[in-house]
Amino acid sequence: MSALNASDRIAAGPGSRLLDPLVLQRVGNLELVARGVVEGFLHGLHRSPFTGRSLDFAEHRPYTPGDDLRRVDWALLARTDRYFVKEFEAETNANFTVYLDCSTSMKFGSRGVTKLEYGKFLAASLVYLARRQGDRIGAVTFDDEVRDWIPCSARNLDLILLTLDRTEALRPGDLGPAFESLVTKPVKRGIVAVVSDLYGDPEVLAPILGRLRAAGSDIVVFHLLDRAELDLPWEGAITMEDLETGVTLPVTPEALREEYRERIERHVREMGLALAGVGAEHTLVDTSVPLDYALYRYLTLRQERRRTGRWASPS
Repeated sequence: MSALNASDRIAAGPGSRLLDPLVLQRVGNLELVARGVVEGFLHGLHRSPFTGRSLDFAEHRPYTPGDDLRRVDWALLARTDRYFVKEFEAETNANFTVYLDCSTSMKFGSRGVTKLEYGKFLAASLVYLARRQGDRIGAVTFDDEVRDWIPCSARNLDLILLTLDRTEALRPGDLGPAFESLVTKPVKRGIVAVVSDLYGDPEVLAPILGRLRAAGSDIVVFHLLDRAELDLPWEGAITMEDLETGVTLPVTPEALREEYRERIERHVREMGLALAGVGAEHTLVDTSVPLDYALYRYLTLRQERRRTGRWASPS
């Protein structure tokens, strides 16, 4: 699946400004960022009318006759005029692992926030949200190989946030070998979220992730691209540098723009189709936009798995 359709988006809530990546960059503390993003997002989700598919919170479920009234969330009733029952951690927990690409191509940022910074915000927010829902959380950072590996646990949020905060883009990435290293690690089935700019061959990367899918995990891939990578907006003669190789090349964007846009759109489209072919979800994320679309995408997947009571069968 590519970027969310307008019908899948929630209306902006009072906390939505906290999701702006430029605002988040000024906070300077990843734990505060994650907490502010998640609480602001959920506050806006509670207060705003939904469009598109219905979405309930993973730590609640609709009240049904016979439920213990002591478990009704009365505060949520006052805000939504709907009855929800609080669920305990044992009823909702699962395994959630975020994989963050820290290769040197992630250092690019044309509007003050690099892809790596945005990826950190997103990864931290996802693990904070997953832990808030009672999930066991883990994290992996990688470039051409795995750099950090934190197995899923209910007690490692601080370690994950510290690891993400200290992650730097120091080495070129080769996603084929890196993904091979990822799938050889022992991972309990659950949800795996990959945060990467996905500069690699879709026909190589998708089958590797497909092995995780075949093992019973749900895969959601957040394809991070800077707005300039999508549009090539510059004018006049410029010199461009490949952050992976250091090679520089003088270019005139006006002469290349149409062909470039066609190529990047084709790459994104082919990546989405290849991932869909192995049963993985694909979401294109423009790093200039707030994080709520990506969080909503994760929540809909998590909610669907909870609603059905099982992980989807591999394709």
